[in-house]
Amino acid sequence: MDSNKEKILVVDDDVQIRRALKNALSARGYEVLLASNGDEALEIASLELPSMIILDLSMPGMTGLDVCKELRTWSQAPILVLSVHDKEKDKVSALDLGADDYLTKPFNTGELLARIRAHIRRAKQVPSSVTVFESRGLKVDLSRHQVFRDGQEVKLTKTEFSLLQYLVKNSGRVVTYTILLSEVWGPEYEGDTQTLRVHIGNLRKKIEGDPNRPNFILTEPGVGYRFYANND
Repeated sequence: MDSNKEKILVVDDDVQIRRALKNALSARGYEVLLASNGDEALEIASLELPSMIILDLSMPGMTGLDVCKELRTWSQAPILVLSVHDKEKDKVSALDLGADDYLTKPFNTGELLARIRAHIRRAKQVPSSVTVFESRGLKVDLSRHQVFRDGQEVKLTKTEFSLLQYLVKNSGRVVTYTILLSEVWGPEYEGDTQTLRVHIGNLRKKIEGDPNRPNFILTEPGVGYRFYANND
């Protein structure tokens, strides 16, 4: 096999989904590793160190949640979970455990491929001392705690800036309500989604061109928020 190919591990107990994803990903130049259960997935991941993992949540035996939790003890490879629509709680739990993204079955192959490219690209970016984010008229200086919209400074409260800062640092990732509340307000606020929605609404009014049609802070219904940069 070509050692220069990005390796993607597909974990799903459905043989048809494994076959379909293998064909789609192989055609785009990826090296595809297949696992039909959690134990097999962990063994392959430890031996092959894939660039990304596509993980089904609903598997017999060791669940996708178990796999996700175990992987995050030693691997930082992006994890994209696959979830059926009525398993929203499991989907949120996986993201809270460290998964990076999710798609609901049935999913669009084109969207899956786009997300794979974005996650692999972000994972390969070398960390730097740059602390300024700029995109489409928005500038966020993380070190100076300053925000500008179309050249004009935007005044944010301390909480609003902390919220924006966390979203920017996790650009492209789905961040759940629980994680945002815990990181910005503290663990005791984990269930207070109303407080979070109010602050997100206020933040959108200050940084979005049209708060009702946001371009930066996107809502993932029932899950959380995703900060969208133009290179995602």
